[in-house]
Amino acid sequence: MPYVNIRVTDEGVTTEQKLQLIEGVTELLSKVLHKDPATTFVIIDEVNTDNWGLNGENVTSRRRREAAGKAVI
Repeated sequence: MPYVNIRVTDEGVTTEQKLQLIEGVTELLSKVLHKDPATTFVIIDEVNTDNWGLNGENVTSRRRREAAGKAVI
């Protein structure tokens, strides 16, 4: 009974894209590990960019800073 948790930022991932992820991961586990798709769970968590950090900075701040830098150029 595989359980896969995918986390992405909440920036416009469409229902179709999520479905593609669920189908693709399920197919991959079936093909590579011979897991039964009927017992394969795929969970997609969408995380606000305020709650996703990289290199000591949240993604919201990082994107804001990067956008400001591009505007100067």
